[in-house]
Amino acid sequence: MAVDVGGIGVWRASFYWPGDAGQHAEIAAELEDLGYDAIWIGASAGDLALPETLLDATSRIAVATGIVNVWTEPLDQVVASYARVSGAHPDRLLLGIGAGHAANVEPTGQRYERPYRKVVDYLDGLDAAKTPVPRENRALAALGPRVLALAAERTAGAHPYLVPPEHTRRAREILGSGPLLAVEQKVVLETDPERARTIARATVNRYMTLPNYTNNLLRLGFTPDDFGGGGSDRLVDALVAWGDLDAVLSRVREHQDAGADHVCIHVLTEDPTTVPRPQWRALATALNLVS
Repeated sequence: MAVDVGGIGVWRASFYWPGDAGQHAEIAAELEDLGYDAIWIGASAGDLALPETLLDATSRIAVATGIVNVWTEPLDQVVASYARVSGAHPDRLLLGIGAGHAANVEPTGQRYERPYRKVVDYLDGLDAAKTPVPRENRALAALGPRVLALAAERTAGAHPYLVPPEHTRRAREILGSGPLLAVEQKVVLETDPERARTIARATVNRYMTLPNYTNNLLRLGFTPDDFGGGGSDRLVDALVAWGDLDAVLSRVREHQDAGADHVCIHVLTEDPTTVPRPQWRALATALNLVS
C-alpha cells in the first residue's frame, strides 16, 4: 500500500469542520503534532479541497476520504482533483469511495439501484482515466461480504463504518491477511452511563433507518427491536466506546485483536459542531501517540 495510514487516526465529517481554511490548517497541524497517523474526512466533496488544505498544512500525516460518494461526486472531477492533490503530496492521500445510501442519493434525482454495479463502474473509471487513481491509493467503504471482497480485489482495502469488533473479525476473514482494514470507532469520553448513551444515541439514531447499516447489524445478530428509540443499550454499547480512557483503549485493542490494521477514532460530544480538541489530546496521550 502506497499510502501509509498507520495504526490510529481521527475521523470527522466534512460538514463539522469549521468554515475557515485557517482553522482547518491549525487543527490538522495539531493532530499531526499529537502523533495521529491519519485524518479521515466523512462525506468528502469531490473537489478534495478540504484534504488539500489539511495536507498543505502538514508534512507527515495522511488524509483519507471516508467517503467520496460515487453517485454524487462526478468521476471526472474526482480524478482531476486526486491528480492535483496527490501530485503535490505523494503517497499521503487515500481516496476512499463508496455507494452511500438511497436517502442521500435519491433527493439528487438519481435512482439508487444496483449500488454494487455503480461502485464497480466507478472503479473502472478510476482505472481508465488519463491519470488513473492507483489501486494502492484508494479504499472502499465496505460492510457486506460481497463489497469486502471487491475492496480486497480492486483497492488497498476496506473502511467499515459503524461496526463492532465482531464485524472486524469477519471482515478480516473475508479480506485475507494483506488488504488494509481501517475501522471507524465512535467514542464518548463520559463515565455516566445515561449521559454517555444519550450523547451516543444522538448520532447512532441517524443510521437506524438506513438499510445498509441495519442489514449489516442484523447479520451480526442484532434484531429490529435493537433499532428503535435511537438504539438499544446493547446496540449503543456495541457501536460506541464510552467511559474513561481505559474503556476506549480496550475497544481499540478489541478491533486490533480482531484484525484491524487501523482504527480511526470518531469522538462524539453533546454539540457535534464543537471541535473535540481536549478529547483528541487526552486520547493521544493515553494511546502513547505523542513522541
